Amino acid sequence: MADATAPFCISGATGEWEVVVGLEVHAQITATASKLFSGAATAYGAEPNTQVSLVDAAMPGMLPVPNRECIRQAVRTGLALDAVINRWSRFDRKNYFYADLPQGYQISQLFHPLVGEGEVEILLDENDEATARRIGIERIHVEQDAGKLMHDQHATMSYVDLNRCGVALMEIVSRPDMRSPAEAGAYLRKLRAILRYVGSCDGNMEEGSMRADVNVSVRRPGEPFGTRTETKNVNSVRFVMATIEHEARRQVDLIEEGGTIVQETRLFDPDRGVTRALRSKEDAHDYRYFPDPDLLPLELDEAFVEECRASLPELPDAKRKRYEGVGITPYNAAVLTAEVETARWFDALLEAGAAPAQAANWVAAELFGALNRLGKSMEECPVAPASASELLGLVADKTISTTLSKQVFEIMLETGEGAAEIVEKRGLKQTSDTGAIDAAVDQVLAANTDKVEQYKSGKPQLFGFFVGEVMKAMAGKANPQVVNERLRAKLD
Repeated sequence: MADATAPFCISGATGEWEVVVGLEVHAQITATASKLFSGAATAYGAEPNTQVSLVDAAMPGMLPVPNRECIRQAVRTGLALDAVINRWSRFDRKNYFYADLPQGYQISQLFHPLVGEGEVEILLDENDEATARRIGIERIHVEQDAGKLMHDQHATMSYVDLNRCGVALMEIVSRPDMRSPAEAGAYLRKLRAILRYVGSCDGNMEEGSMRADVNVSVRRPGEPFGTRTETKNVNSVRFVMATIEHEARRQVDLIEEGGTIVQETRLFDPDRGVTRALRSKEDAHDYRYFPDPDLLPLELDEAFVEECRASLPELPDAKRKRYEGVGITPYNAAVLTAEVETARWFDALLEAGAAPAQAANWVAAELFGALNRLGKSMEECPVAPASASELLGLVADKTISTTLSKQVFEIMLETGEGAAEIVEKRGLKQTSDTGAIDAAVDQVLAANTDKVEQYKSGKPQLFGFFVGEVMKAMAGKANPQVVNERLRAKLD
């Protein structure tokens, strides 16, 4: 696997090329159940054209009314990205004619967006702060989504579903600061995590509530930016990274063959892993932008912005640093904060009294392994944080061994019983009875005299074998520390 922290260059016949990447992420404001300028519902999966108001359908005389909660969520998102909140912003009309846009224009914000410059910090290696990169945010503007076109299998008919028409989007425009597919992937994952922590967008790329337009160009290292292409509506982190790899290679090959990069819009074909041309790239003047006459400018007072700021939760970077401050490794801290559901569950585990470092190791190894095996998400975890804390407490006070705790955890997953109840009912308490342990040690050594001789002849690695055999003889109930002590005494 390629080192994600190494410089990413495309090797061509005439030398090295650098890739330059910027992302325009369209994030649906899923925190509100209604659209940006109407009261129509936004639930995913509804029957076509069942969530369309007269405003969405552009019936004559219907005027848009801004959804205050959509504006609030966009401001909260901007604050989470450490961005400038513009106290004065304005909606514009972006004019184009397409079947999924009944008005003949999209209400957006070109000249005066709600949110200005910010940044996202990414880590290419969770164990190494030196791999941190800062990706600039140019702006976040609020706009309405278009509808959806569906085509029949014979490509003879097209159908229009206006359920998405008017849904509130935040377009989060990065600066062209990314230089590799790995950086773009890390940026998109981090941005998604922040949106989900804030609660403004659920980040569900499969359902289309978050998607990216991928801008790619290539240049010789240190030279000015080249001509970029824009690949539209890429709906997974993996596909974004694949788009960059393919598009960068395509552009290098084209230039080295004597061709010219055309500024155009492209689409990514996930089945073939390639991009293909869709249309020439439009400029702003092609859309004939002008201020929307039906909407007054948005003017935010300080109290509104401060209320938005006060409503923000602890964000991933702050949570990660807090975890590291209580002894959790940087890697585990990054894993535990990557998804908001995991972080919430883990915080509840700590609040229930679990020791941070022990809890982090257990979650990363045992809990994640069990959920993966069961095909369940963190939201579907069958063991409550308080129950897990009880289990870890039994290990910490040496009531049960780490080995026995795995057995107890499996029973908890199957039955839903508490750890202490399982240990009591099944007689699984750990014993430090030296008499019983000595008897088991003597039995194991007597049955393996050849290995005893090998150990004494200079094979200390066999010690682990003896420990395992003694634990097996005592059904895992022996205190491992006492087993080690009694074996050392008899072998050495």
